[in-house]
Amino acid sequence: MAMNRIQFQPGMSLPEFLRGFGTEKKCAAAVFAARWPNGFEPVRNFVCEA
Repeated sequence: MAMNRIQFQPGMSLPEFLRGFGTEKKCAAAVFAARWPNGFEPVRNFVCEA
C-alpha cells in the first residue's frame, strides 16, 4: 500500500492540536474564525422563495 502523504505531513503535535481544538467550543471557534475571519456578515437583500 502506498504511503499517504497527508497522513505523514509535518504539523501540530497531539498536545498542540488538543490545546487548539480539544473541546467542541474550541473547535467551533476555530472553524468560525477560519470561515469568517472578519466576523459573520449576513447576506443582504436575500429573498427566500419557498
